[in-house]
Amino acid sequence: MFPVARAARNLAARGIQHTAVRQAHRKAEPDFHDKYGNLVLLGGAAVFATVWSYALTQIGIEWGFSPVGRVTPKQWRE
Repeated sequence: MFPVARAARNLAARGIQHTAVRQAHRKAEPDFHDKYGNLVLLGGAAVFATVWSYALTQIGIEWGFSPVGRVTPKQWRE
């Protein structure tokens, strides 16, 4: 076998071994993110949507910033 191919095979095997060892040492009980991750994400999305819906509907922002058709020239005074 060529030295480069042998080194590549050894690197791939070592990576698989590291992955197997890492997964074998995982704790059995779920952590905070496993328990509440989706709930926290949905809560944040709900707060985000609530705040922006209030801001867009109640603050009184004037939409349509283009002055075309709304700006008329003033009369010339002498």
